[in-house]
Amino acid sequence: MKLFYSPGACSQAPHIILRETGTPFTLVKVDLGQHRTQDGGNYYEQNPKGQVPLLALDDGTALSEGPVIAQYVAEQAGRQDLLPPVGSLARYKVLEWQNYITSELHKSFSPLFDPRIDAATKALFIEQLGKKYKWIDSRLEGRAYLTGDTFTVADAYLFVITGWAPGLGVDLSALTHLQAFLGKVAQRDSVKAAWEAEGLAKAA
Repeated sequence: MKLFYSPGACSQAPHIILRETGTPFTLVKVDLGQHRTQDGGNYYEQNPKGQVPLLALDDGTALSEGPVIAQYVAEQAGRQDLLPPVGSLARYKVLEWQNYITSELHKSFSPLFDPRIDAATKALFIEQLGKKYKWIDSRLEGRAYLTGDTFTVADAYLFVITGWAPGLGVDLSALTHLQAFLGKVAQRDSVKAAWEAEGLAKAA
C-alpha cells in the first residue's frame, strides 16, 4: 500500500492507524500547493480531488477520504479495538464521532487556512469551534478517550485535527479534559512514529 500524505494534514489520522495496526505501507509526500508528488508526478493523476489522504492498494485501486481509509485499515487488520464489529452499538458510537469530527470540526477549520477570508469571518469560525470544543471537553470528562477507555480511529482523527488549533488562533488551553486527552494520545508510539516519519519538529 501507499499512503499519499502532506505533513500535519488530515492524512496524519490514517497514517497513525496504519502504524497502530502494523500494516505494511509506503509514504508518498504530496505538495498540495503544486499538487505534485515527491517524485515530481502530477498528483491529480492519482487523485482527481487533489486532496490527501489517498491510499493506493496493491491491486491498483485507491481509497480517498480519511475516515473511510481509517475504517478500511482497522477492519483489514481485524482490530476491533480501533473500530468495533459490525452491528455493535460501540461501532456506531465510534462512527458517530467520526462523522461529527468530519462535518463539524474539520470543515470549520478549513476557512482558517484560507488567506482570502477576512478576519471577521475567521473570528466567527473560531467562536463556533470554541463552542464545539467546549462540548467535546465535557464529553471527555472521566474518560481517557472519546468512547471510553479504548483508543479508536475517532481519537486519532480528533487528535490530528485539534493539532491545528494553536497555529490558527483557536485557544483551547482552558479545556482541561481535552488537554489531558491530547497529552495521552501524543504519547502513543504510533503517533510518535507518524510525527517522525512526516518530518515534523514537534515529535509527539
